[in-house]
Amino acid sequence: MKQLARTTLLASLTCLAALLPGLAAAQNGYPTKPIRVIVPFAAGSTTDIIARAIADKMGTSMGQALIIENRGGASGTIGQQAVATAAPDGYTVMIHSSSHTVSPSTFAKLPFDTVHDFAGVTPISSLPNALVISPSKNIKTLPQLLAAARAKPGSMNFASAGQGSATHLNAEKFKMAAKIDATNIPFKGSGEAVTEVLSGRVDYYFSPIAPVIGQIKEGQLLALAVGSPKRAAALPDVPTTTEAGVPGSEFNFWIGMMAPTKTPRDIVNRLHDEVVKALATPEVKERFLKLGADAWTLKPEQFDAYIKDEITSNAQLVKAAGLAVQQ
Repeated sequence: MKQLARTTLLASLTCLAALLPGLAAAQNGYPTKPIRVIVPFAAGSTTDIIARAIADKMGTSMGQALIIENRGGASGTIGQQAVATAAPDGYTVMIHSSSHTVSPSTFAKLPFDTVHDFAGVTPISSLPNALVISPSKNIKTLPQLLAAARAKPGSMNFASAGQGSATHLNAEKFKMAAKIDATNIPFKGSGEAVTEVLSGRVDYYFSPIAPVIGQIKEGQLLALAVGSPKRAAALPDVPTTTEAGVPGSEFNFWIGMMAPTKTPRDIVNRLHDEVVKALATPEVKERFLKLGADAWTLKPEQFDAYIKDEITSNAQLVKAAGLAVQQ
């Protein structure tokens, strides 16, 4: 009996110890200071735009500012490392894109573990990528682009927001499905990529809609197709790549929030609830509609599972595309 009582007591103490960080956070009235939000891409990128769209609403609701800090470069891995090594106290979080699940396959070695060093909070949005091109190229439809690429194999290039980024993977999946040869030109973010396509120095770009919707409406860029499984609400007249004749080219681009893995669970849940609350506000709904973004959320544990599954599927895509692994 004494042994049983001792075992029960030890188990209870262990459970209590596990709960202490969360209890302490709750007692301290989290948050008590501004929250740093690291975006692993340059200002003006789609991830940055989405982060800023919800940060103000979350800050107002939580009583503390969410301060965006752009840490672009190395396909998002610089920003990822900053979050992976940050104190797990709820005052550093990351808003990243699908690139998060690509880097384990495109880098030989990372200074963090993509699965074990991050706790999923929730996806925030799913966004179709639009295949955009400068009107100066005199290509008005996707079949015309394919014809030009096939007429001179290897002569065409495309922009991406970094080697191994979601925009890169979308383009590679399209290239394989379309059976064309084109060269990736990586940039630090969508802003630079769009500039190069506008100038005509780069042929095309599978861009998230947010940074190009204005140029499309003004006629500075032409959207030939969207890479998503269904048409984008912001571009209802633009066909999907499948509809335009390239089946098997669909790609899901998402943006979501993560925290260092040992962040107390009550804080992770609080952040999740605050994102959901922000997405429900009329102002954010209107902003997302203009950006061509769809709100999308999952519970933290569901997001963790989704990330693990997508790492596996992206690894298969990277291998099939024969992408070089960065050392």
